[in-house]
Amino acid sequence: MDKILEIKDLHVHYYSNRRTVRAVNNLSLDMQRGRVLGLVGETGAGKTTLALSILNMISAPQGKIISGSIRFDNTDILGMSNQELRELRGKDIAMIFQDPMTALNPVLTIGEQIAETIFKHEKVSKAEAWSKAEEMLETVGIPGVRAREYPHQFSGGMKQRVVIALSLACNPRLLLADEPTTALDVTIQAQVLDLMRGLIKTNNTSVLFITHSLGLVVENCDEVATMYAGEVVEYGTVKQVFGNPLHPYTKGLLGSLPDYSEGSPRLRPIPGLMPDPTNLPKGCYFSPRCPNVMPQCHELHPENSSIEVHLVKCHQYQENLHVEQSI
Repeated sequence: MDKILEIKDLHVHYYSNRRTVRAVNNLSLDMQRGRVLGLVGETGAGKTTLALSILNMISAPQGKIISGSIRFDNTDILGMSNQELRELRGKDIAMIFQDPMTALNPVLTIGEQIAETIFKHEKVSKAEAWSKAEEMLETVGIPGVRAREYPHQFSGGMKQRVVIALSLACNPRLLLADEPTTALDVTIQAQVLDLMRGLIKTNNTSVLFITHSLGLVVENCDEVATMYAGEVVEYGTVKQVFGNPLHPYTKGLLGSLPDYSEGSPRLRPIPGLMPDPTNLPKGCYFSPRCPNVMPQCHELHPENSSIEVHLVKCHQYQENLHVEQSI
């Protein structure tokens, strides 16, 4: 299949009070055109930082992309000029931001913000841009007449719907969806997911779907990547990763889900906390919490091992790629 996004050896740091936060560490990831990739992991794993890096929106001097490459349709995003980035953002790559409270301009009406994006990228008249802005609001369950209202007149869930309408307005080729349904009720959530599926089918759009809901990943994604401490520790198809999880962290995430079948055991939460990104442990970052830790885990950082195109970053599989793991 045709690759639309290639990320290689990406390192992203933030600086605060003479401390360095290593948010993304030597991350490599590919996305195929027209596919949906689910990105899962605990809060603080670096998922949002990865999405912002794809748009080259890591703000200096607090944040900096230290090294690595990000190529979209074989074009180097990190080498683009500011003008080229303005043309790219919103049109070819769009993002549904996690926090709708800060994603919208408080002094412009909702309609103005959506119409501005359409007017700039689609080269239509202002009247046509406004008409399409109202249509996009209707699509996410908001009456078009409310386009003349301001963000403070909307609830948190409705602001989230506005952000979704804004990101989908120009039919992007790559959509970065950062927890797009968190603030929505189940009815609107279903509508938004149907809208995203329609976009994928009609425009062959690729989607990076960041979420904490493993159920949404199963229902909506083709591949899934598990992210921990700024790196991808497991990658494969949804069937591979959820049907036969290999990395202890992925197993821990699945073990934390409730099982309502009769006689099911108690939840098996992952012990401990995500490591301090200013002081990551030597060796494998998951070793302090891993139930299968080995001596080399504390000393050597694992490399990717491939088991039938199912990638896992764990010492257990580097020694023997055919070791059978209990689920």
